[in-house]
Amino acid sequence: MIGTLYFLVLLSSATAWGRVGLWSKGSARNGTGGDMCTCDAFLPSTTFPIKDLVVVEQTAVEISHKVELEMGKLEDYEIKLTSYAEKIIQLSAEINVMEKNPDDYNDANFEDKKVEIKQMEALIKELQLSIKSSTTVFESLRVQITAMEETLTRLEISYDKNMVLKTRREYLKVQLELEECERRHQEIFSPDIGSCAHTGIIKVSKPIVSQLNAHLSTGYIYGGWGKDSKPIPDRESMYWYSGYSSAQIPDIRFYVDYKNLILRKPFQHYTLHSSWIGKGNNFVMRDNTLYYQINSPFAVAKLNFTTMSYQNRVIPGASLSFSYAGSPSQNLDLSADETGLWVTYATEESSGRLVIAKINEASFGIEEEYVTSVYKPSLSNAFMVCGVLYAVRTVDILNEEIFYKYDTKTKEESYMSVLFERFQDKYSSLDYNPTDQKLYMYNDGYYVNYHLWFNHTTKATM
Repeated sequence: MIGTLYFLVLLSSATAWGRVGLWSKGSARNGTGGDMCTCDAFLPSTTFPIKDLVVVEQTAVEISHKVELEMGKLEDYEIKLTSYAEKIIQLSAEINVMEKNPDDYNDANFEDKKVEIKQMEALIKELQLSIKSSTTVFESLRVQITAMEETLTRLEISYDKNMVLKTRREYLKVQLELEECERRHQEIFSPDIGSCAHTGIIKVSKPIVSQLNAHLSTGYIYGGWGKDSKPIPDRESMYWYSGYSSAQIPDIRFYVDYKNLILRKPFQHYTLHSSWIGKGNNFVMRDNTLYYQINSPFAVAKLNFTTMSYQNRVIPGASLSFSYAGSPSQNLDLSADETGLWVTYATEESSGRLVIAKINEASFGIEEEYVTSVYKPSLSNAFMVCGVLYAVRTVDILNEEIFYKYDTKTKEESYMSVLFERFQDKYSSLDYNPTDQKLYMYNDGYYVNYHLWFNHTTKATM
């Protein structure tokens, strides 16, 4: 008798074997006669452990959610840093007024200020703890991801790879998200100082305002501030400031650290000799030496504060006819980066287009020149990072734009667009410092700085 046959596979997840039954319709499955036939088959592996895969998928979702939260925290940290800095500036100004006129205030006024200072201290400590907490979260997520990787590897070896691959792709996505979050955290709080392993700037932070200048004068709109780009031993934390009511450099102040800069307590205040007074706001500190422009003769000057020696060097072809838009007397703009010391200018021969020149620090001579295609008077400023010039222009009443770059290694130029905000309307100097990878701006008399984000390219493979 030939009947209709049905095929049934019974698998047990608790055992290493199963029964394959083959019988005809109408027969008794456990009968002893009729048209039934049976066979036993040994299955060498267990069923696919879908529960393990579900756990991995759920973990991936949880980690992705945590990473999103941490990314949000980073944005919050930036906002809080700016807010706290502005509040400290306001408190400093108010306390300074009280110091000058103590008789105008009573004990209650002083107690109110003490309370405000204590509140700021508490907020800053809270922010510090939050930053440390983020680092702990990253470590925890890293451990979870490692466990996920081990589980997926085990599943791939033992079971259906097609089912695992989809989850592996999700895992890889989460892993890359975590790495991006960690990278941003690292760049903000622990940047890879001295490294040029990137393809350029991709983002600039909100302006971080320290305070009004050491003169506490909004009339001192010309000047600069920052750190030594190549500090000598024991001066790694040193800050400097020079400002004036016109585009001159009559003196310079040095501070042991940031705290003393804010408290306006210099350890050295140096007044330049009348024949050494600088012109413009395009100076830079490097190796305890001030590099700046002078106009008589029109040249780059260097004043070494270790040896107290002075030199100047005329740049052949550099013209006094070309400066930045809205910033007079910035004909020679000094910059320092990871690769050394630079000066930019324009010449009659270049028809006002910006020229980049590398300065040999030992001989104080020009090593090589690069002519760009951008017209200097159309720029608001420029700076160097890792041997690449970045040109900046004003977009509107609030924003600047890094719109162009020239790589001196490849001699290639390209256009880009990275916007960033100004704190005040006008600024007289903008410089990059390789010791902390920040931009320093002197913005209508205020100390302003910016964090930079770089494009660290990574490739993931399946």
